[in-house]
Amino acid sequence: MSGILFSSLASATNPINTLTATPKLPEKQTATPTLKLSACQALEQINLGDKVKITAVTFNATGLIPADPMSAFTGGQAKDQQVAPHCVVTGIIEERTGADGKPYGTKFELRLPTNWNNAFLFQGGGGVDGFVAPAIGSVPINTANATPALERGYAVVSMDGGHPTPTPDFGLDQQARLDFAYQAIGKVVNVAKTIIQQVYGQRPQQSYFMGCSNGGREAMIALQRYPTEFNGIVAVNAGFRLSRAAVAQQWDYQQFLKAAPTNAAGEKTLSNALTQNDLDQVRNTILKQCDAKDGIADGIVNAWENCNIDPNSLPLSKEQIAALRAVMDGAKTSQGQQIYAGWYWDTGINQDGWRMWKLGNSQTAQANALSLTLGAGSLLYYFMTPAQPDFDISKFDFDKDVARVYQTGYLNDAVSTDLSTFFAQGGKLIVVTGASDPVFSAKDQVEWYQQMLADTPAGKDSSRLFVLPGMNHCGGGNGLDDVDPLTALENWQANPSVAPEQILGRGRNYPGKEMPVCAYPNVAYYNGGDANKATSYTCRIIK
Repeated sequence: MSGILFSSLASATNPINTLTATPKLPEKQTATPTLKLSACQALEQINLGDKVKITAVTFNATGLIPADPMSAFTGGQAKDQQVAPHCVVTGIIEERTGADGKPYGTKFELRLPTNWNNAFLFQGGGGVDGFVAPAIGSVPINTANATPALERGYAVVSMDGGHPTPTPDFGLDQQARLDFAYQAIGKVVNVAKTIIQQVYGQRPQQSYFMGCSNGGREAMIALQRYPTEFNGIVAVNAGFRLSRAAVAQQWDYQQFLKAAPTNAAGEKTLSNALTQNDLDQVRNTILKQCDAKDGIADGIVNAWENCNIDPNSLPLSKEQIAALRAVMDGAKTSQGQQIYAGWYWDTGINQDGWRMWKLGNSQTAQANALSLTLGAGSLLYYFMTPAQPDFDISKFDFDKDVARVYQTGYLNDAVSTDLSTFFAQGGKLIVVTGASDPVFSAKDQVEWYQQMLADTPAGKDSSRLFVLPGMNHCGGGNGLDDVDPLTALENWQANPSVAPEQILGRGRNYPGKEMPVCAYPNVAYYNGGDANKATSYTCRIIK
């Protein structure tokens, strides 16, 4: 072992700050296990078997944690966080050389609070992983203000998904594909719980998984492939059908490119297929036709599921209308068979988060839409089997080439709807998504949820879906983008018979306004009174 460091050890006795939101654990749990400095130091000698190496153990006496540099992908916080003193353990599982000659292994970071609340949280990653984000357990919506899990007293772990860089070339190694798809989760959860047992003298009483984007997919993988390891899941903007979403990104590119004008150099510029003014006009049309359906015209469309825009009514050119219609209807074969779900017409369509994924802002032929700069590489190296790094992505054939993603999709996609074991042991599931997510379709998430309820009836009492109007991918947008599903899960676990029928929603673009986000299929409907108060709304179905 290397890098065993301890600093400012006297600070280990500093008291923990009073928390404003803590897990309401079952009544039988009366004691709060305290991490002693000696227990943190003892991790230098912990025996985790030949396949696990502890690379560093430190004591963070100040509680300061730097900003998550990959917050755009994880939904974490892009600012420094201040928490209580805690022990930090880093390590690597199954270090090896891959079939491509590159180093592999699953790196992890486990943070152990001084005063533990008996709970454990597995923090999901983002993008194609390949990095270890600070294990703080922020609610994975980068515009949310909820208290991070570590500050609430959780032991929190994060990982890199089994490969060392945030690039898709790990797809050239068989085991790396398996680790990213699902196996790294099982390995890390076992190691983390073993270390927790060593430090606190007991295993967690509650184990949760929470993540956004690919981290949301990982949360759903944990739910579906490791149902006995977790008591609660929070999956946000989950890329659960990631292989098909990667195909859909190329569909969007090809459709928008048809409407893209040429610049002075005669180059097609993807970003100008729809200008900012064009998207503003689309949003205005959405507001005009759908905003008042929830009882009030306030810029937030709660009736997102019933907002059916006729693209021909948009003040756009024929080419733009055709492209936008094709994108919003979802990727299809030439015979009209659906490859990936379509998208809701929602107010976040004119926001930066939507543009940068679908169109980018490059004024040259070198498009910088994230669906190309990130999605294309993932499709070629990881989702296509075998890997096709030299494939011309602009020639992807939606009749012939979709089959190339099936193998990886079987490993990677969290599409199972049999959650019987998870629910039978008292597990609770909260799914959160943004109605304006441009990466992973909220419509696809709704359809999965409906199928899950049909296939696993216990989900009616043990799961909830919350769709945030106006929110883009893992935060931002033009609607409600500040909620706290972790507290909702904690309260639900403490009172299993009282399911959360709504969570409080706020939005950066609506200072001072609070509104309930209702459990699907209900949405918030304005009844009268102060429109900025959540009590002025009730949850109901809008037809």
